[in-house]
Amino acid sequence: MAEKDGVLQAAKEAQAGDDPPKGDFPVQKKSPKLCGSNYPLSIAFIVVNEFCERFSYYGMRAVLTLYFISFFHWDENLSTAVYHAFSALCYFTPVIGAIMADSWLGKYKTIIYLSIVYVVGHLIKSVGAIPSLGNQVVHVVLSMVGLFLIALGTGGIKPCVSAFGGDQFEEEHTSERSKFFSVFYLSINAGSLISTFVTPVLRGDVKCFGEDCYALAFGVPAALMVLALVVFIAGSGLYRKMPPQGNVLLEVCKCIGFAIKNRLKNRSHHIPKRDHWLDWASEKYSKQLIGEVKMVTRVLFLFIPLPMFWALFDQQGSRWTLQATKMNADFGIYVLQPDQMQFLNPLLILVFIPIFDLGLYPLISMCKFNFTPIKKMATGMILAGMAFGLAAIVEVKINETDMPQLVPKESLIQVLNLAKNPVQVTIEDQDLFQQPVEAFQDPAEYSNLILNGEQQNLHFILQHQGLSLTFNYTVKEKSVYSLIVFEAEGSLSSRLITDLKAKPENGLAAVRFINGLSQDANLTIDSKQFVAVPKNYGVSEYLLLERDKYSNGKCITEMGEFTLDLGLLDFGASYTVVVTNVSGDAVQTWKSEDIKANSVHMAWQLPQYLLISAGEVMFSITGLAFSYSQSPASMKSVLQAGWLLTVAVGNTFVLVVAQAAPMAQVWFGAFSRANALKRALGGASGCLCSGDTASLPSPRLLHGVLAVCTSFFPARALAGNFSQEIYSPKVILWAKSPGRCTPVRADL
Repeated sequence: MAEKDGVLQAAKEAQAGDDPPKGDFPVQKKSPKLCGSNYPLSIAFIVVNEFCERFSYYGMRAVLTLYFISFFHWDENLSTAVYHAFSALCYFTPVIGAIMADSWLGKYKTIIYLSIVYVVGHLIKSVGAIPSLGNQVVHVVLSMVGLFLIALGTGGIKPCVSAFGGDQFEEEHTSERSKFFSVFYLSINAGSLISTFVTPVLRGDVKCFGEDCYALAFGVPAALMVLALVVFIAGSGLYRKMPPQGNVLLEVCKCIGFAIKNRLKNRSHHIPKRDHWLDWASEKYSKQLIGEVKMVTRVLFLFIPLPMFWALFDQQGSRWTLQATKMNADFGIYVLQPDQMQFLNPLLILVFIPIFDLGLYPLISMCKFNFTPIKKMATGMILAGMAFGLAAIVEVKINETDMPQLVPKESLIQVLNLAKNPVQVTIEDQDLFQQPVEAFQDPAEYSNLILNGEQQNLHFILQHQGLSLTFNYTVKEKSVYSLIVFEAEGSLSSRLITDLKAKPENGLAAVRFINGLSQDANLTIDSKQFVAVPKNYGVSEYLLLERDKYSNGKCITEMGEFTLDLGLLDFGASYTVVVTNVSGDAVQTWKSEDIKANSVHMAWQLPQYLLISAGEVMFSITGLAFSYSQSPASMKSVLQAGWLLTVAVGNTFVLVVAQAAPMAQVWFGAFSRANALKRALGGASGCLCSGDTASLPSPRLLHGVLAVCTSFFPARALAGNFSQEIYSPKVILWAKSPGRCTPVRADL
């Protein structure tokens, strides 16, 4: 959404008119018009370019987290950290692109050169996803190099493309230019919406190299980026190419740096103090520039709590996607891929913007409530916190379907009775299985084995039709077992086998086979999965399969080939399938569900997506528009850079938390992040109040909703108290201090 706000920023800058170019440059030619209108023909190439580029970026990013999990076999914390490191880099690099465009190459050449870098990154990323190419180190290196180049490319062109589109219009065509930015914004959302729905299908539903086709899922976005570059170059002869006009961001940084350096040099008590620390730059820079930089720094103070919003918002592609892998994705007529849920955000944005602008905001105004920009932003941040509160509740429900937590000196065990009659099972020093275990009865749950150390040799006593047999097995702590009881040579026998300790990852189903036949069996599941199972109750390894109905499997023995029907293997479940006998042209099987399937439906993520998307509309669009209105005309690009950097800082916060302080429970992390946002809102009491006292959000508004959230953050976080000072009708900067708000400056 931050790059979409950049469109709004560029629109306003463009409507303000272009600054005259520095130096002697030829007058730019007028672009041919589109179908006799006042719209330049060149904008068609720019809009198509933006659609393809956004498809490329969002499509690649949609499958990135699962790529780390499934292809690299990284854990969730490392995958989340790398995902957000990439996202942060994508929002640090726009500063580089802006400096290149304004101070050196101009927008056109910057877009061309960095788009080539972008394409190369995509191609390297796609090649790195080919399983047969090298080992794990090769895949990781290629992928990281590709991601770095993609971040440099997408971030570098981000501040250039929309502004370059605005350059195509004559100064008098402000209405057409405004409508162009609306179409441009629509192309961004359309590319995002389509790609986040289609790319996960290419990953999950198309198979290549015997597994999920990440090479195709990255290759299609790469092809779209190539198309974007070709389309942009095709329009070269039609563009108005404005020369570089100098980068005000560099001037601002130099001014601030000189002021700090000069102040440090003049620390003597004999040197008179100055009203503002930036006044120490007056020896080198004009009063006008210093005054404008002062105004910018006051606006940037408003940005201090903003990274917390982006820290929550961008986890749709990481934590929320990982949460979706542990849910039931069957919607009846269609089974969603976990990473497809991300398409809800751009879809809801397209729905919410007209609803809010044409319905909600006018309705609030009719109720005589002054819903100022600051209040909209505060509400958006609260909605984001509430979204993570809902995500936490969903995570708690998901965890209820997980395997019990394994602890030292304990293990879990179940009994699978494959004999013809009930069997009484007694385990030495254990008070388990009071009732006989029925034949072919699917156990309801595992039972706890209490051990006296890391491992223990236990006696298992089986009583059946007057017979009593004892078997000795060594049981290790923090393990999961199934005791198989079966008939062999007219008597009872048993086998202790190891089960999975946790649900299969990424919504897959796990299945293993027990061969009750007197002949070895070769089983074919779906023409790609093969397993050999020894005779006389031999046990196979686990196979991981996509959720589906498997009714056309094959069982090959010395007697011939038979049909194998496994039925539905559901999301996140683990099964033991026993081949019992042959009947006609099929084998008879019995299936035990050892680990229950994912029972929490993916539709329960919809409320959190609704809240985070509504929060985005209120926070993101309003925030940039408000900060724009509070800054001088020459400093708009500086504020855009500052806004994009808040996204980068927010993602940096997530990757630091994911790596430095892994959370034992994701739901606890969700509550913590929600409360951290609440604390950030407390810090936001030091914000800009424009027009009247109603601009400052009330303590009740900021703290009422999120006060219930539990926090792991230190007590030194900003307090949430607000003073009841009389606010000036001017723009006032409020600074946070323990127990009160203090006006720092009242003459913006």
